[in-house]
Amino acid sequence: MAAEVSFSVETPGGPRTMSVAYERTGRGEPLLLLHGIGHHRQAWDPVLGILAAEYDVIAVDLPGFGESPALPDGLPYDITTVVSVLGALCEALEIERPHVAGNSLGGLLALELGREKLVRSVTALSPAGFWTPGERRYAFNTLLAMRHGARLLPLPLIERLSRSVAGRTALTSTIYAHPGRRSPEAVVAETLALRDAKGFEQTLAAGRDVLFDDDVPGIAVTVAWGSRDRILLRRQGVRAKHAVPDARLVRLPGCGHVPMNDDPALVSRVVLDTCRRTPAA
Repeated sequence: MAAEVSFSVETPGGPRTMSVAYERTGRGEPLLLLHGIGHHRQAWDPVLGILAAEYDVIAVDLPGFGESPALPDGLPYDITTVVSVLGALCEALEIERPHVAGNSLGGLLALELGREKLVRSVTALSPAGFWTPGERRYAFNTLLAMRHGARLLPLPLIERLSRSVAGRTALTSTIYAHPGRRSPEAVVAETLALRDAKGFEQTLAAGRDVLFDDDVPGIAVTVAWGSRDRILLRRQGVRAKHAVPDARLVRLPGCGHVPMNDDPALVSRVVLDTCRRTPAA
């Protein structure tokens, strides 16, 4: 079940209170899970139980996505701001230096949290930020088309499409290599999450100049890429390896941009292997 935590953040107009929705399960060292743009924390549901068998897992709705309210007025949706918010979230939840796994936008945020030494280990699944200008335009145009499509479809049609493999493929094949494996209920929920995401345009605009070219030294880092990623092409993983030379680069055969549903066992193993490479706190 979702919970909500509130905490204070600094804005140009002074301190403001904001809230973040999250789900927490399991026990052990903390493991923070971050989704991609236009998605929500339920993207991690296929692997949640496996990870929670060994870790205290916190799946987060990023600000302006899922059930989390938008950022307070005056705060941009850039990496620096969102990383600061995630740091305040961890402090409010009394979590000190969690492991972190992120997908797409969440992978970029995970790497930045690692660069800032705010986490113990980083698993980045198809992280944003390793693109050429042309690849970034292609990814952004694809995401905008997905958003436009989700906003055009009335709920009864979304529900009807979700009941068949062909319909689920039409709705989600851009992010999944095996969209038929996603449940109808999950497809409806994530289509609505994309349609209703309050922070979508601002986040996309903030990402136009993003290029992650810093190292993340001193902690275990894994960068994993689906072989069938249709949004961030897998060759970007090679650039990530050049930027973070000590990172482990892993190929996810048969997986799309959001690999947790395509191969839960493989993704869980990649995350757990990364966490286990870090000495216990």
